[in-house]
Amino acid sequence: MSADPPGAVRVLVAEDEAIIRLDLVETLREEGFDVVADTGRGDEAVGLVAEHRPDVAILDVKMPGIDGIEAARRIAPQRGTAVVILTAFSQRELIEEAREAGAMTYLVKPYRRDALVPAVELALARFREMEALEGRVGDLEDRLEVRKLLDRAKGLLIDGHGMSEQDAFVFIQRTAMSQRRTMRDVAGEVLAGRVAP
Repeated sequence: MSADPPGAVRVLVAEDEAIIRLDLVETLREEGFDVVADTGRGDEAVGLVAEHRPDVAILDVKMPGIDGIEAARRIAPQRGTAVVILTAFSQRELIEEAREAGAMTYLVKPYRRDALVPAVELALARFREMEALEGRVGDLEDRLEVRKLLDRAKGLLIDGHGMSEQDAFVFIQRTAMSQRRTMRDVAGEVLAGRVAP
């Protein structure tokens, strides 16, 4: 077997029916995916995701140990792995439950080979989009926190040293530049009383 290309999407397959599992693994490999692990049990899938950190986990709904939806629930907090649910049913309630558990998309069995790759790619794209949004929210929260800290530090300089708001801001900015530190750090030092004009 040839080595997987660098940067190949890493996939874990969890399906209790051995023939379907082997077919999934073979199809994914033929399509250029790196199948890092496969299992027939939901509880083992959770452990294998923690161990191998695949980009995508394909989980059958009905498996021994724990079912695919519960496995998805346990995998979601680990971060880093998009989940595709494999189900014999396209019931709305089941799909909604899978989505709430953290699944990005689903595939109905018997799956068609031409639907497998798009399902994996869609799950990965949705997952990366969500991660990017979460990152942006984190950045915005960070910036808001820095702004609050700077405002409190400026207020202290205005009240304690009779500075104007502009002078207080310039003092924090210049101190940060001269000491090669962030304005956030300097504002914290001003509030702690360790830096003053």
